[in-house]
Amino acid sequence: MTLRKTLSLLTFVTLLLLSGCSKDIEEYNKPAAYWYAKIVESVSQGNLDKADNYYASLQGEHISSPLLPEATMILAIAHMHFEEYLLTEHFLDEYVKRYANENEKEFAEFLKIKAKYMALPNPRRDQVLINEAITEGAKFKQNYPASSYYSLVDTMSTNLYMAEAALNETIASLYDRVDKPKSAAYYRAIKPQPWIVWDEVDRANTPWYREWFEGDGTASWYGFLIPDTQSVVSRNSIVDTDTNQTDLQNQEEGK
Repeated sequence: MTLRKTLSLLTFVTLLLLSGCSKDIEEYNKPAAYWYAKIVESVSQGNLDKADNYYASLQGEHISSPLLPEATMILAIAHMHFEEYLLTEHFLDEYVKRYANENEKEFAEFLKIKAKYMALPNPRRDQVLINEAITEGAKFKQNYPASSYYSLVDTMSTNLYMAEAALNETIASLYDRVDKPKSAAYYRAIKPQPWIVWDEVDRANTPWYREWFEGDGTASWYGFLIPDTQSVVSRNSIVDTDTNQTDLQNQEEGK
């Protein structure tokens, strides 16, 4: 190989290496419009991790940029679209605290409730999130009684009340299975809204592919494998109570 060919090959390899490394070079000190364009481009490509990084650069380098409010809302809605509801709430909180006027705050608060509502595909799994969504829904209706989103929030709140009731019934059924009737009665007595006719509320249907592993909320598929015995830790078992009363009567008769 001639010297000229060797130099040409080395030059070509060097250019390849430099072009490959240039993609990894950290970007900084760019105009706000540059970071905003990068955020929009990354969101359109579905790369929210990159969009979040560009947002951090926009916020860090241009803290007072008029593009920040819109970029914040874009990321909040994008994360909701991709079912990343915790990040949705993070960006909405940022939007409410720093940028929103009264009308924009109303919309952001509505989106926060919607994010919590959509994060509950299976309400039997998250009691805390249900309670938080119900509380925020009631607060929204109190603060914005004339809101155009009022009926939507009211509908979500009603569904959440029924989800809470279904969860309480599931907990009560669990206490029934472990022989704790007092605890079961306590959860069945919780009726959060008197205007709902609870006897007409049907238990939500569990999809067949989940019912195989979780049961339908009243019993588990593996229940037949568990011996039908009284709980050894139960303090309020009906059988235990009857037995104790019988023992006391026998002791009194013995006296």
